[in-house]
Amino acid sequence: MIAVDTNLLVRLLTNDDPLEAKSALRVMESDDILVPKTVLLETEWVLRHGYVIGREVIAQSFQKLLGIPNVKSEDPQAVSQGLRWYQEGLDFADALHLASSAKADRFATFDKDFVKKASKLGSIDVFRP
Repeated sequence: MIAVDTNLLVRLLTNDDPLEAKSALRVMESDDILVPKTVLLETEWVLRHGYVIGREVIAQSFQKLLGIPNVKSEDPQAVSQGLRWYQEGLDFADALHLASSAKADRFATFDKDFVKKASKLGSIDVFRP
């Protein structure tokens, strides 16, 4: 199994450097692939801020990537739930943090917008201390 870094996913998803994108594809096809949650988190940020790619395109790209049979994510249930909440309007980092906290009863944050959006999801209680 090969774990991949953000830069490999960005090359693959944007094809901004065709030579490196081709190398990234060879890696992705060569073995079972593990995508750590932190790599997804950073990749979303790079695509949104560095490449100005919208939420819907990023979510679809992640779903396609994670739908490839040899590609697995770390904590697939949390990643899947985080992607759903991301598509429903939560910031991807917030969605992934919340989905990764499923064993907790409550989630504390000072982010008013996060509290407001999360309260509509029916997830664990998100509150401002």
